Amino acid sequence: MGETKFSGSGADSKKSAVRLRYQGIDPDLLEVIPAKSVEDLYDDNVYRRVAVYARVSTDDPRQTSSYELQKNYYEDYVKHHRNWELVHIYADEGISGTSRQHRDSFNQMIDDCAAGKIDIIITKNVARFARYIVDCIGIVNELKHRVPPIGVLFENEQIYTLNPQSEMSLSFIAAMAQEESHIKSSSMNASYEMRFSHGIFMTPPLLGYDLDEKGELVINEEEAKTVRLIFFMYLYGYSTQQISDALTKLKRQTKRGKTEWSSGSVLGILQNERHCGEILARKTYTPNYLDHKARKNCGERNQYRQTGHHEAIIAPKDFVAVQRKISNAKYGANGIPELHVIWKGAFKGFVIINPRWASFKADDYRIASKEAVSGDHDFSDDITVSLQSGDPDFRGYEIARTEFFNSSSKISVSISIDGMRFGMDALQKLDYVPFVELLVHPQLHQLAVRPSKKEIRTSVKWSTAANETFHPKIITGAAFLPTLFELFGWNTGYRYRITGLRRKKDGETVLLFNLDEAEILISAEKIKKFCEDHNLSELEFMPANLSGYRGKVVAYPLHWAQSFGSEFYQNMQASVSSGIDRAGLWDVTSLGNPYYGKEPQPCSKEHIEENLKQLLAELQKEE
Repeated sequence: MGETKFSGSGADSKKSAVRLRYQGIDPDLLEVIPAKSVEDLYDDNVYRRVAVYARVSTDDPRQTSSYELQKNYYEDYVKHHRNWELVHIYADEGISGTSRQHRDSFNQMIDDCAAGKIDIIITKNVARFARYIVDCIGIVNELKHRVPPIGVLFENEQIYTLNPQSEMSLSFIAAMAQEESHIKSSSMNASYEMRFSHGIFMTPPLLGYDLDEKGELVINEEEAKTVRLIFFMYLYGYSTQQISDALTKLKRQTKRGKTEWSSGSVLGILQNERHCGEILARKTYTPNYLDHKARKNCGERNQYRQTGHHEAIIAPKDFVAVQRKISNAKYGANGIPELHVIWKGAFKGFVIINPRWASFKADDYRIASKEAVSGDHDFSDDITVSLQSGDPDFRGYEIARTEFFNSSSKISVSISIDGMRFGMDALQKLDYVPFVELLVHPQLHQLAVRPSKKEIRTSVKWSTAANETFHPKIITGAAFLPTLFELFGWNTGYRYRITGLRRKKDGETVLLFNLDEAEILISAEKIKKFCEDHNLSELEFMPANLSGYRGKVVAYPLHWAQSFGSEFYQNMQASVSSGIDRAGLWDVTSLGNPYYGKEPQPCSKEHIEENLKQLLAELQKEE
């Protein structure tokens, strides 16, 4: 039904008509207009403007002879063709062929082709023209399709790109040239690995040092004065720009003999660990042999460090202090960073967070806290129940978690990698003070908040006031929040919300937050994406009655599914385990003491000032 049926005779007649049409007509009835003949490359009767491209892979003086030989050869080569005119010899020295970047002469040649100045390009071989197959084929096709077309002659391979049969040969040879670059890159990386693993390091020119006959770094005392001046000026408080201006005024020479200094050159000296006698090999690496772009090595490749490799100009402790200052400079912090830990009182073992210091890692917080509480008795196992006659026995009962109740008067804080924000009730409990100090206990996973003053360097502004009304202020924490997320094993893609409690005694109030009891706020979009990636139904994964918060879904810690809250007596004594309410230990205003860990203590300001004055007097006397 619905099918079209053809009779046998009808189909045969159609086939016969097709056959008759394809028999053609009488050739005498057609006039053939011949196409233009393809010009022979070596037809000397055709005028051609010729460009030559030459490239040597390094700027080693020994490669200069290779370039000169190529230049002389192609000048003679063009002269042998009477109707050829040499437009220009384009040459790049010391530039890789795997990318067009920095190949100024090559790019100029292509621009001249676009301007109609060139008819043909001659080069020694495909590898000289381009080692990246996409560049090679793409540029050749671009030139071929210009009007009039521009051909490329690869002399060694005898490939002329306007020849219709050249495309397959060129593709194959270009692929081989690219793979050759890949092999060379792999061999070079393997060579570096073998050298570094045996403690054989490269020693490029470095201000403050010369190379002896064995290739070892030895101090150049005249240059070392400049290095010491840079470090001590920075430790004293001068900026890199102020230091560069001073060096220029003093006419101190760079390693290349120049007397003009820049902020960047000063920073490069301050960050070079070789000035303190160490060597750290492979700080950067090149993941792509085609673009040659260096990347910071963040664990993708092996690194090799050797301390005491050579005599130091700068003491290691001063070098460490400088690196910490550099890390914190972009957050507006001044002075040499110090990690402060509290050694007594209710906050013993808490580390004070400096919102502008980024140089301390999660392990620094852990070690500092651990040393402060070393030898203390662990109160977490001392929860005992002692009932008086007539008292109700609440063993086996639980106090439900505050988070399960829909109440606007919760002391809360929400934390994301972009910032942290306290709730209105938190501000009210601390009498709307504008500045607070944040403290963290790495072992107990607790965050504490206590009132502070603006002039205290570790204080943060957590509220704003308008028309006598206070509002929470987002505390940006690019310097310290990544460390907190690492410290507590949090995912930087989520926002965390923690409900806290207030402790008040002797007229002093603090807030405490247990970071192990954090809710996670996940955007609906992320859940939808997760469901799509794992072939899950959104309705199954995210029930319609699940509570939300500002367009986000609230996820609870897994252990909450086993109970309504904490056991009654454990909850009553929870603060005892943290030490916050221990008899005689209430002192919540204790200041932190600097903690240096295993690193030597940085030089005192007086020591830095004395050395700086001595250096400046000596250098000014020489001038």
